[in-house]
Amino acid sequence: MSTTTIAPVRAEVGGYVVRTAGPPDIGGARAVMLDTVYRDLRSGYVPRWHADIIDPEAAYLRPVRCTLLVAERDGEIVATGAVRDRGPQAPPNPRWVADRFPSGTTAQLCRIYVAPEHRRHGLARRMVRELCGFVARAGGYEAIYLHTDPAVPGAEPFWRSLAREVCDERALPGGGQGIVHFELPLSPEAPRPLPAK
Repeated sequence: MSTTTIAPVRAEVGGYVVRTAGPPDIGGARAVMLDTVYRDLRSGYVPRWHADIIDPEAAYLRPVRCTLLVAERDGEIVATGAVRDRGPQAPPNPRWVADRFPSGTTAQLCRIYVAPEHRRHGLARRMVRELCGFVARAGGYEAIYLHTDPAVPGAEPFWRSLAREVCDERALPGGGQGIVHFELPLSPEAPRPLPAK
């Protein structure tokens, strides 16, 4: 477990508790993540993309500048959200995107997943707010990056309401991977979209 001095998160959201995950939460968090990659992303488990899902403790709980949040209701983990301390890699991402968001100084938001029956309760938005606060408290980060698959219902409009588009791969020759890359403001407050460049 992390030896970090960064304060753990604990917040109430309409009957849900959003909090920093611990080792007892790993099974529930993994279940939400795997359900999402099979049901919503339709990729299934792909080791090179999803190794963190198999070992969230090593990916998020042990590194000091990383975290995993869970949302719980009635003892059940129903949502996840994480920060990892590395930027996008090239390939498969465009080289210029990887260069803009280097590992070490980039906080990547990832695994922001909500079980379908618990959506539309503000959990994803609260996760993003708490994760951005964690990034600000952790220090040393110069950017907050994320990417999303626009084929997932609701994902693209959600991120467009909070973040600034950096690259929509669908507009690249050949369509790239078809994902959209975003940047969020580096602020401990509730995220607001960055101004367009």
